[in-house]
Amino acid sequence: MTDTLLNIVRRHVEAHADADGLAQTPIAGLTTIRSKQATGLQHGIARPLVCLVLEGAKQVAIGATCVTYRPGDSLLITADVPTVSQITEAPYMSLVLDLDPAVLAELSAQIGTLPAGGGPAGSTDAEVADTALRLMRLLDRPASVPVLHAQLVRELHYWLLTGRHGAAIRRLGGPDGHARRVARAVALLRAEYDRPLPVERLAAAAGMSASSFHHHFRVATSLSPLQFQKHLRLIEARRLMMSDGVSASSAAFAVGYESVSQFTREYGRMFGLPPMKDASSQADRIDAPG
Repeated sequence: MTDTLLNIVRRHVEAHADADGLAQTPIAGLTTIRSKQATGLQHGIARPLVCLVLEGAKQVAIGATCVTYRPGDSLLITADVPTVSQITEAPYMSLVLDLDPAVLAELSAQIGTLPAGGGPAGSTDAEVADTALRLMRLLDRPASVPVLHAQLVRELHYWLLTGRHGAAIRRLGGPDGHARRVARAVALLRAEYDRPLPVERLAAAAGMSASSFHHHFRVATSLSPLQFQKHLRLIEARRLMMSDGVSASSAAFAVGYESVSQFTREYGRMFGLPPMKDASSQADRIDAPG
């Protein structure tokens, strides 16, 4: 089953992947990923998703937890959280589906009491792999995608919710639980990361008091709201430097910093090198033979 899914994903990636190895599908939220070589550390803030690893190996650190997952494994991320990841074995291939809290809420209401489940990482349930396979097979018949994809995406959410990852995923299904409330504040932070955002405004977006919001935000993301915004700014600044060739000072001001020296200090703490040295080292890796 996994080999067949791997072959379909590989075929899609080879036909549609961009320079970073990402190949979006016509199905919203469904992405295939390929890397031909092992990578350095990659910082990001992941949205709620499930990742099915089909080839190679990847190590992901979320807060204090570090997990290596291999073919046949899946990783579930149930909140917008900062991650540090690294592809450790290549070629690497995976299939990623963004989780839809509205679908999970509907299913949770219909299912009622859910069985106990495991943590966010582990072997992919057979039902999840089978549904993912049928979802990818739709791509070979484009006319079927708009008619059939929604029910298969819903089915995939169902198997995730009732399978080994159920305990980790069910928080997203609460109609007005803390995870959903924090997600509203995270959406505001993502949209306006380059502007000052008083905690009172974020707490209001989440429908919580400031003290309650601070607590639940840290539980969900492992960071304070200010730290989360800082991560967003630094990750975007690094993208601007690496992808668009923007100078460090221009990147700093573009993401909302008022002080280049403060930007440089915080960038170095997060990525291990000052901005320009980091940019140069990345360029050297790209230019290196092989």
